[in-house]
Amino acid sequence: MSDSASVREDSVLECDDCISPAEAFGIVADETRLTILEALWESPDRPVPFSELRRRVGVDDSARFNYHLGKLRGQFVRKTDDGYDFRHAGEKVVRAVLAGTFNEDPVLPAFSAPGSCVACGGSLEADYGDEKLTISCADCARTHAHEEFPPGGLEGRSSEALLSAFDQRVRHLHCLAADGVCPECGGTTSTSLSRDADPFDVDVVVTHRCAQCAYEAVSPVGLVLLDESTVLGFLSSRGNDVCGTPFWRFPWVVGDDALTVVSEEPWRIRVRIEQEDAALVVELDGDLSVVDSTVEAVEKIS
Repeated sequence: MSDSASVREDSVLECDDCISPAEAFGIVADETRLTILEALWESPDRPVPFSELRRRVGVDDSARFNYHLGKLRGQFVRKTDDGYDFRHAGEKVVRAVLAGTFNEDPVLPAFSAPGSCVACGGSLEADYGDEKLTISCADCARTHAHEEFPPGGLEGRSSEALLSAFDQRVRHLHCLAADGVCPECGGTTSTSLSRDADPFDVDVVVTHRCAQCAYEAVSPVGLVLLDESTVLGFLSSRGNDVCGTPFWRFPWVVGDDALTVVSEEPWRIRVRIEQEDAALVVELDGDLSVVDSTVEAVEKIS
């Protein structure tokens, strides 16, 4: 561990037997060891006895199999009285393989996405490449959503199911990051606001960044409000299916018209959410905590 990433004095981390990342990747780089982890994953019951695990892997030489299994023990696999089972690191390796993160790079041509553009009213389309799914306007190219999505998540899903999974994944990851927990490593995330909004066409974006692994989740400000009780109550009471509606279909989430920057030092953001004959006005501070909210009547133009 480098000096720049040293553990704070109040950290609970104690690791006398830790191995370096290079050593850890070297251990699982062997094909036989990956096969052992995959066989353990596919076993209907765990722990798996030595002989049964060797049979599943298909290695006849007991000594050779024991050598490779021994390399995995401690960091990736643990031995119990009844056989062998995963440690968390072993499960993470298999999940990464299944997600296609290490060995897949699929590309999907553009396909139709539900909703219309908040800027021009044009139709929306989605495309997938570089392990990211993007939803943008087919006419003016305005970006409405842009987030990483594991290649394995494309397997066996229709375009409709893929977009639904993408919607739920983005919501959950950003919710976790906003609560201070990194979705990747479990480290501590911080929240900041910025005018550097690329790739979104908005005035201000929110960035959740992990201090440990540098994971970043960037989104329009309105996305965080989809998990805010005041907003949920306001919309639900007016028959709006917040959970069943893709986040990019809410104009106040992906558009600029509903957002007002009250101040930058300190940050104060005001979001106006209109629904039927009323509008909920929510004011947020730099940590995206709600500091004020009011409901106003909306005048109908006859």
